Amino acid sequence: MNFQQLRSIREAARRGYNLTEVANVLFTSQPGVSRQIRELEDELGVEIFERNGKRLTGLTEPGKGILQIVERLLLEAENLRQASHEYAGEKSGMLSIATTHTQARYVLPQVVQGFRNAFPDVRIALQQSSPEHIAEWVISGKAHIGIATEGLSQFDDLVSFPCYSWNHVIVVPETHPLAKLEKVTLADLAAHPLITYDVGFTGRSHIDDAFREAGVATDIVLTAMDSDVIQQYVTLGLGVGIVASMAVERSLSPGLRAIHAEHLFAPNVTRLAVRRGAYLRSYTYEFILRFAPSLKRSDIEAALNVAGQ
Repeated sequence: MNFQQLRSIREAARRGYNLTEVANVLFTSQPGVSRQIRELEDELGVEIFERNGKRLTGLTEPGKGILQIVERLLLEAENLRQASHEYAGEKSGMLSIATTHTQARYVLPQVVQGFRNAFPDVRIALQQSSPEHIAEWVISGKAHIGIATEGLSQFDDLVSFPCYSWNHVIVVPETHPLAKLEKVTLADLAAHPLITYDVGFTGRSHIDDAFREAGVATDIVLTAMDSDVIQQYVTLGLGVGIVASMAVERSLSPGLRAIHAEHLFAPNVTRLAVRRGAYLRSYTYEFILRFAPSLKRSDIEAALNVAGQ
């Protein structure tokens, strides 16, 4: 049994049993991957994968249990590497952060700047995507930390922590009729075409829930992942924008006005997630605490220890 065999098993499950993709990820050949899988199956005396001819089609029942063990073994191997760097007193390394555009654009810059000043030898990789992909990247080890508003608490393989709450705001041209109202209602909003986030991004579910629960139909004419993009199309007169409050606090486009909407939409909570059982370098803890000062390292360590049992 060797780590290449274990990686072949794990990646085959992750890549939908496509051995060509597995070979590309592991920098080897497809026959080499097939051989690694078959050799481990022969050693264990059990078939891990179901097959149709030479093609893998799924996991056998024993294979499902074996895959969980393989995942733990590879995670602990990575933990061992990280621990060796930590105990050797190394101050350099890589910190990979998966997050949404809104967090990367409006919240993280000051945190990253302060962290880089304190840890100049640590390289940071920012990866931006949807909350679902962010979770997948952290679970797979592609990212050390995931930061998003929606969805991170729904994955069993992640430990997530609430960091801060925020609200949506309405964005309109300064001369727009809504700008003259003392208190905007959902019905007032729905009377205009709306521009907001894609489904699954930046608290979009709370926007949809509010209109649905009120029985108010909407005409969402354009969606985007990027708050700046939404504001740009509001400027062009295509509709009324609903965006994250931190976007307008730091970057309200000229000619636009922000209208508070705390009374319309439920507050959102940005969460930070790490993989269950992962060993975190000291600088990773430092980044987390800079992003979420309300957290304590001891609480994070306790959650990880419970999750790893």
